[in-house]
Amino acid sequence: MNPSLEKLHESLCSSVRGAEKAAAELIAAILAGGHVLIEGAPGVGKTTLVKTLAAAMASQFRRVQFTPDLLPADLLGYSMYRQNSGEFEFIEGPVFSDLLLADEINRTSPRIQSALLECMNERQVSIDGATYPLGEHFHVIATQNNRFATGTFPLPEPQLDRFLISIEMALPQAGVQVDMLQAHLDAQQASGEGAHGSVASLDDLARWKQETQSLPIARPVCDYIVRLCEALRHHKELDVGISNRASIALGRFAQALAYLEESPAVYPDHVKSAFIPVMAHRCVGEGTVGNRNPAAKRGQAIVRLREVLGAVEVD
Repeated sequence: MNPSLEKLHESLCSSVRGAEKAAAELIAAILAGGHVLIEGAPGVGKTTLVKTLAAAMASQFRRVQFTPDLLPADLLGYSMYRQNSGEFEFIEGPVFSDLLLADEINRTSPRIQSALLECMNERQVSIDGATYPLGEHFHVIATQNNRFATGTFPLPEPQLDRFLISIEMALPQAGVQVDMLQAHLDAQQASGEGAHGSVASLDDLARWKQETQSLPIARPVCDYIVRLCEALRHHKELDVGISNRASIALGRFAQALAYLEESPAVYPDHVKSAFIPVMAHRCVGEGTVGNRNPAAKRGQAIVRLREVLGAVEVD
């Protein structure tokens, strides 16, 4: 990992202790140009991790708390009639930002969830017959409480498919928890997210993205990606519809992981490391149908994904 990205990773890890793997995957997803779904129980640092990333990148950040009474206009924006000019003026919503935190995305209705589809896929907003482009670095990072299903609306498959990866965050080991508790009680913890300041710019991000997406990936590696996806589509114990978008996401995320390792090209090991983060939220095992607990669904899906990784050989 180059020094600038190393500083970015350290900044995230210092704000959310014990989140080294989650921080690295989040950075890789941003380098790949994708959106991220972060799952976990309350209080594990999901929101803090995202806010720290926004501050470290000096990016325009907006946070929306998703609730059942949220309206599409609260998210996308709306047209307001100005009597003094006799014309309508478009008022931008929170999506017009570099980084949108969709906090507890599964606590709002499917109507609001679907309002994000065009934003996430085409990076634009269409309202009242007009289309408004979003920024070059627009990313949605959504959080989801995957322990308690009361009052939630499960994300539909088309919505899930637009997230490049999903990250599961959990409580750190007991020793790390002790350090966190001691730091808070001794008033040693930073007073807020982003206390370390900016460590990179959007220009840096644009360069990293370009270098990531130009990393070579040979045809045999692409063939391996397709065979993994085909194995998922024909798995007897999975009820999935793995799209072409998913296979592209697997290749893009593998490129980002290879870039972080400063590898000269993408190798099968990078694909293997990318496979579960990219596919876990896209897969629902038969035993989880009707089970509204996202953690149970993810756990059963990961078991099947590991089986597929073991069964599909690298040529």
